[in-house]
Amino acid sequence: MLHPSYSDLMKVVNSEVEEGEEPVVNSRYSIVMAASKRARQIISGDDPYVDPRGKKPLSVAIEELDHSRIKIMGDDEEE
Repeated sequence: MLHPSYSDLMKVVNSEVEEGEEPVVNSRYSIVMAASKRARQIISGDDPYVDPRGKKPLSVAIEELDHSRIKIMGDDEEE
């Protein structure tokens, strides 16, 4: 079982969206894709934003999402 849950991660990711705006993430698929992309970045050498000791890259990526250390950008947003 994934902790935090997909719905909890979606709430965290969409917490900065103002009322009336389209949420950045509206499916579990989007969460999975964002976490896997971040995990690949960590594997390729990017520095993690949380303590990675004893954790696999995917767990680190999920923790970063849960603690709002990384932001998922919408299709229309620039980095």
